[in-house]
Amino acid sequence: MPVIEMRVPVIGESINEVTLSQWLKEDGAYVQRDEPICEFESDKATLEFPAEASGKLIHVAAEGDDLEIGALVARIDTDVQASSEESAPAGGDAAGATTEVAAEKEPVEASISPAGEGSYAAGTPSPAAAKLMREAGLEAAQVSGTGKGGRITKQDVLQAIEQQKQAPTEKPEQKEEASAQAPLFGESLQRKERRKKMSRMRRTIARRLVSAKNQTAMLTTFNEVDLTEVIALRKKYQEKFVEKYGIKLGFMSLFAKACATALMEMPDVNAFIDGDEIVYHDYVDISIAISTPSGLVVPPVRNVESLHFADIERKIKELAVKAREGKLSLEEMSGGTFTITNGGVFGSLLSTPILNEPQSAILGMHAIKERPV
Repeated sequence: MPVIEMRVPVIGESINEVTLSQWLKEDGAYVQRDEPICEFESDKATLEFPAEASGKLIHVAAEGDDLEIGALVARIDTDVQASSEESAPAGGDAAGATTEVAAEKEPVEASISPAGEGSYAAGTPSPAAAKLMREAGLEAAQVSGTGKGGRITKQDVLQAIEQQKQAPTEKPEQKEEASAQAPLFGESLQRKERRKKMSRMRRTIARRLVSAKNQTAMLTTFNEVDLTEVIALRKKYQEKFVEKYGIKLGFMSLFAKACATALMEMPDVNAFIDGDEIVYHDYVDISIAISTPSGLVVPPVRNVESLHFADIERKIKELAVKAREGKLSLEEMSGGTFTITNGGVFGSLLSTPILNEPQSAILGMHAIKERPV
């Protein structure tokens, strides 16, 4: 068949619908087989959707559309060939023909793609780079692509953001002019409103939080802990720890290990209710709350009771990087027998975190403050 239909694949057992969060390839662009053409956002993770064949991409769904499993996303016309393939000689003096075509096309290709790989990648950000650009409010024209064929890489975006920070600030007279134009107190101010569709992840988080509040009998207790010795221990061994394991000793691995020890001693807290039964776990998988641009995610660190502090730190770092780049897999997002959330990074002293169903408990860590004791 010359035209292939691209439909939403089966992603996970409990996932019936996804959102097309962004197109990675423009409508009408030539795509190679297995090349990512768009991103799907499910309840738990963001996934790339690869092309099933090479050819011309025809968009059917739009960015922001909610699509059921099996819904039509795009079509690929396999009769359309890449420009380089169209120029290839059919036979005869292959060497001579190739040289002639290259000579004819050289001026055009040189102005578009210095790498000579074709122009489709020039100025196109990778998925990780695209996310960073959206967060920083950067356009493709503001970032120089150094990747293959002029593709914009994550490092290119980070460099562009750094250059923006180092750019000279506006002159004092410009500030005075701007303040002179600003409305005075009591004058009419703008009252515009904007509507923006919530991401699928945020909608899922909101639904589950409301469900947890309505379906569980939650009780919050507050306790203060003297961390003087913990801070002293961390300070004493930090340099040796980094030298030996290549990663810093953070508070989270200490808290996670302490929780794992307590949960093994109190299995009821590490269990959950299923109908008329209690399901106990002989292991501790601690979900670590990570804040991302798409919302709060809680991927678990598995078998914390058996891990070394360095292993816990490495796993938390790995999950945090993947979460912020939108690369967590469904397997990495599933499970967990207990959750730790750290509101202290936002400066909060007290909060009442909501349970991560079907777990029975969650620990909320808060800001560390010096007090007389």
